[in-house]
Amino acid sequence: MDSVDCIVIGAGVVGLAIARELALAGHETIIIERENAFGTITSSRNSEVIHAGIYYPRGSLKARLCVRGRDALYDYCERYGVEHRRSGKLIVATSEAQHGELEKLRQAAIGNGVDDLRLIDRAEALSLEPALHCTAALISPSTGIIDSHGYMLSLLGQAEAAGAMLAYLSPVTRLVPTAEGIELHVGDEPALRARHVINSAGLDAPAIASRVEGLAPEHVPKAYYAKGCYFTLGGRAPFSRLIYPVPEPGGLGVHLTIDLGGQARFGPDVEWVSEPDYSVDPRRADRFYDVIRQYWPALQDGSLAPGYAGIRPKISGPGEPAADFRIEASGTHGVAGLVNLFGIESPGLTASLAIAEVVASLVAQAG
Repeated sequence: MDSVDCIVIGAGVVGLAIARELALAGHETIIIERENAFGTITSSRNSEVIHAGIYYPRGSLKARLCVRGRDALYDYCERYGVEHRRSGKLIVATSEAQHGELEKLRQAAIGNGVDDLRLIDRAEALSLEPALHCTAALISPSTGIIDSHGYMLSLLGQAEAAGAMLAYLSPVTRLVPTAEGIELHVGDEPALRARHVINSAGLDAPAIASRVEGLAPEHVPKAYYAKGCYFTLGGRAPFSRLIYPVPEPGGLGVHLTIDLGGQARFGPDVEWVSEPDYSVDPRRADRFYDVIRQYWPALQDGSLAPGYAGIRPKISGPGEPAADFRIEASGTHGVAGLVNLFGIESPGLTASLAIAEVVASLVAQAG
C-alpha cells in the first residue's frame, strides 16, 4: 500500500491553504478532491469579501483567526500579486432603533482587536456615499474584496511547487485508522495510507467524519445547510464601498458588494434547506427590493437579475446561536493523525491562512 505523510480532503480555499502550509513545512502532501476542479462549491459561491473581524464573539476561533487571517491575507495578496482592493465598507442603520446594534458591533469589534472601526453620523455617511439612506453607520476601512479564484490558483501553485499533488474526481468512501496511519479508500482505487489526514471537506466534512471507523458519533456534528442567493445589478451602482445592513439571524443580511470588475451584487439572503441546492428562484428578488431600498431607496424596479447561490456549511441550525469553527485533533476525538474541520463558513476565506497555521501546528505536535 502506498503511503504519504499528509492527505488533505477538500480543495476549497481552506484545504488549499492547509496543503500549501504543510508542503512548505516539508510534508509530502496529497490533496483529495471529489469534483473535477478546485474550489467549485463554497469557495466559488460567496461574496469574496475580506472581513475585518467585527461580528464574532470575543475569544472565539472565528474572531481570532479572522483578524489574524485578514492581515496575513492582505500581505499575501501584495506579495504574490493576487488581485484585491481594500475598499472599506459601511454598516448602516436605517432607523434610530438600530443605533444600539451599531454600538454593540463597535464594542464587539474592539474586543476582537479591530481598532479602526468608527461610528459616523448620517451627514458624514452621505458625504462618503451620497446615494445612501441611513441614520448612522459604522465605517470599516479594513474590509476589502479579493479575486477568490486567483487566490486559490496561487495557493495551489505554491503547494505544487513545494511538492504537493492534487487528485480530482476522488470521493473518499472510508477511512480506517491503523497503527501505521489512516487508510483512505477513494472510489474503487487501492487504499492509500497517510500519517496525517486533514478533513477540510466543507459541506461534506461531517459526512467524511462519519466514515472514519472508530470515531465516536459525538465527535461528528450534524450538518445544516443555510442557502443564500445573490442577485446582480444591471448597470453600475452609485457606491464605491461595500454596504451592509445590521446583521440578521443566520447571516449578515442582504448586502451590496462590488467586485473587482465593477459589477454590483446583492446577497445573500437566508433559506434553510435540507440538502444543497444551487438554483436561484427569480421570485426571491421581491424581498431583495424591499430590503435593499431600506438603504438605497433609488433602486429601480426590474434592475436585479438572478446571479448564483451558495450554501453555508453550518453546524448549528435555525434559531440556534451561530457555532464557532471546530478544528479538532486526536486530543479531542482520540483518533491519531486525524484533524477535522467543521463549520468553516464565513469568515473562512478571510481566515484561511490562519486556519492553515493552526492545522500545521497540530500536525507538527502530533509528530
